[in-house]
Amino acid sequence: MAAAAAGAPAAGPGPGAAVAAKPKTSPKSVKFLFGGLAGMGATVFVQPLDLVKNRMQLSGEGAKTKEYKTSFHAVGSILKKEGVRGIYTGLSAGLLRQATYTTTRLGIYTILFEKLTGTDGTPPNFFMKALIGMTAGATGAFVGTPAEVALIRMTADGRLPPDQRRGYRNVFNALVRITREEGVITLWRGCVPTMARAVVVNAAQLASYSQSKQFLLDSGYFRDNIFCHFCASMISGLVTTAASMPVDIAKTRIQNMRMIDGKPEYRNALDVLVKVLRYEGFFSLWKGFTPYYARLGPHTVLTFIFLEQMNKFYQKFFLSA
Repeated sequence: MAAAAAGAPAAGPGPGAAVAAKPKTSPKSVKFLFGGLAGMGATVFVQPLDLVKNRMQLSGEGAKTKEYKTSFHAVGSILKKEGVRGIYTGLSAGLLRQATYTTTRLGIYTILFEKLTGTDGTPPNFFMKALIGMTAGATGAFVGTPAEVALIRMTADGRLPPDQRRGYRNVFNALVRITREEGVITLWRGCVPTMARAVVVNAAQLASYSQSKQFLLDSGYFRDNIFCHFCASMISGLVTTAASMPVDIAKTRIQNMRMIDGKPEYRNALDVLVKVLRYEGFFSLWKGFTPYYARLGPHTVLTFIFLEQMNKFYQKFFLSA
C-alpha cells in the first residue's frame, strides 16, 4: 500500500484512472462447503482403516480377548466373513460425520480467526491459533457426535452374533432408530470424550506439524512442497495418534455400549480406561494404533488435495470472468 501511495499523484485518482482490482475470493459458504466435501472425498479412501481401528478397539470386551491379533488379521477376518462390501460398512455415517464435523470446524475456525486478526491484518499468534483450533475442533465434535455414534455402531455390528446385531441400513436409519429406541440424548453419548479427543488432536497436530515441518526444512533435504507436507503430516500423525488414542478408545466403547440389567456397561470415560488397564493391559489403550495412524496422515493430505482442486475449479469457472 505504501508503494502505491508513493507513486500516486497528490490530487488522487480521477474518474478514469485505473484502480487495482481486489482479487476475487470464494464466499465463506463455498469455502465451508468445499471443506466438508474435501473431507468426505478423503473418507471414501480411508473408511476401511476406520472400520479396522474401531473393531480392534472393541476387541477384548467381554470374553473375546483375542479377537484380532493384528491389523492385517482384522482385515483378513473381515474380508473372509463379510466380503469386500463389509470393509466399507458404515461409509454413510463416515460421510455424514465429515459433512457435519469438518464443515462446522472450518466455519468456527474461519470466523474466530478473522475476529482475532488485527485491524492492520496481523494474524493471531501461535498460542491463539492453537486455542482457536481446539475451540473449533471441540465445537465440530459436538455437532458431529450423532454421526460418530452411528459410525461406531455400524462398524461394530459385523463382529457380533447375528441375533445381537443392530442391523442399521444406513446412517439415517441408525439416527432414527437410536432416537426412537433409546432417546434423542443417546445421539450425544460419548460427547465429552469425543470433544476431548478433538481438543487433543488439534493441539497435538498444530504443534507437532509445524515443528516437524521446520525440522525437515532445516535438514536441507526437503523443500517446501507437497512431499515435505506429506512427511510432516506423517510425523505429526505419529505424535497425534499416540496422544489421542486412549481418549479415542474410551469414546468408541462408550458409544457402542449396551445396557446390562438396566445399567450401562461403563459409567464414564475414566471407568473405561480403568477397566481396559485392569483386564486387558496398559498397551491395550493403543489398540488399533496402526490403522488409526495410517488413516490420519493420508486423510489430511487427501483432504487438502481435493480442497485445492475444488478451489481451482471454482476460480476458473466462477471467479475468472
